[in-house]
Amino acid sequence: MGCTGSCGGNSTKDVSKHPCFSPHGHGKSGRIHLPVAPGCNIACGYCVRKFDCANESRPGVTSRVITPEQALWRVEQALASDIGPYLQVVGIAGPGEPLANPATYTTLELIQEHHPHLIRCISSNGLLLAERLTDLLRCGVSHVTVTLNTLDPAVGAQIYRYVRWQGRKLADEMGAQILLEQQLLGIELAAQAGLTVKVNTVVIPGLNDKHLEELAWEVRARGASILNLMPLINQGIFADVQPPSPEEMRTYRRQAEAILPQLSHCRQCRADAIGII
Repeated sequence: MGCTGSCGGNSTKDVSKHPCFSPHGHGKSGRIHLPVAPGCNIACGYCVRKFDCANESRPGVTSRVITPEQALWRVEQALASDIGPYLQVVGIAGPGEPLANPATYTTLELIQEHHPHLIRCISSNGLLLAERLTDLLRCGVSHVTVTLNTLDPAVGAQIYRYVRWQGRKLADEMGAQILLEQQLLGIELAAQAGLTVKVNTVVIPGLNDKHLEELAWEVRARGASILNLMPLINQGIFADVQPPSPEEMRTYRRQAEAILPQLSHCRQCRADAIGII
């Protein structure tokens, strides 16, 4: 499934207007996340999606999954509200994997048709990015975030419970290896196609925290322009792991910023977030 009509690539490349890509947009530009993508093709050990309340502000959480038509209505309501003058970005970040859900592309097509001035972006695990890149370009997506946590399949096997790939459910290092290969390929092809690529990395103490600079060098070589190191939210299989402290996160970011610009204001938003961060 892909977008139709005259939807070529989104011409806007001004990341300063995107609050999830630039500190210049933080506190100034608004964004809306549309929770149209419930299904996921990998199982991250730190992802728990079954809770929703006012205190649950984290990826994978939404009050409800909506249809593409409801998503368009939600955008139009936001544009007509007090946030309307500040709204710059429409993003799809779940609650599952956007690229694995047909509703994602229908929603992007509707936004492209009715509100082409809005920046369109996707937050993905990267498994299908290379495969669905043409569809994203046709829908005018200009920014993509890929969550890539490790370059080592042995470490990946401890982070991901399984990966669904081409009709198979793969666990252990085989699944992690395929995920990594597709993530790196997708980042490279997306950057070559002119998209602005940000990499999110969940910092898990004792697992991937000693190899963050190596990861930064690799994704930079593939074309990523921003790295967002995020502290682990200790839940799921990592419920007993102590997250990195604010001081540790500052140290990791200082070390990595010599390689790639760092995004330090990320609030790890819900899949249905709206407003100015």
